[in-house]
Amino acid sequence: MRAEVWVEVRPTEDEEKVRRALSNVFIYDDLRVEESEGKKYLVALGLGFKSLIRVHNLIKEQGIEDSARSVLIKGMEDNRVVFHLHKQAAYAGVLTFVTEENESPLGPITFIVETNDPRRLIDWLAPRTSRGRRLYETPPPEDP
Repeated sequence: MRAEVWVEVRPTEDEEKVRRALSNVFIYDDLRVEESEGKKYLVALGLGFKSLIRVHNLIKEQGIEDSARSVLIKGMEDNRVVFHLHKQAAYAGVLTFVTEENESPLGPITFIVETNDPRRLIDWLAPRTSRGRRLYETPPPEDP
């Protein structure tokens, strides 16, 4: 599993605060600053499911498995799952999915996750529930 995460650093933002928002939701192995079309981005790379443990834990703590699962399934395409998180909420340690453009005024945190088994990834991050209770716990797939 490989996750690449992009987050724009707007001119009015403190880069350290953007890094904190990113770190609250993602454990990265590498971080670089990239400029594209006059915009500045932090681009983080995470290898293995450990990089998504904070997303997994926040979904569980907040009890948002059903809505998270819906968003993740909509973002599934071949061997990729793409989703967006609200940057300001992430800074506060809260997981909020962005599903509409401009829903996150300072731009979203965009996750592009590549895996051989996107369904298993989604089952691990946001398992099915019944009456608000998880029906199962899926262990993270083994990292090669």
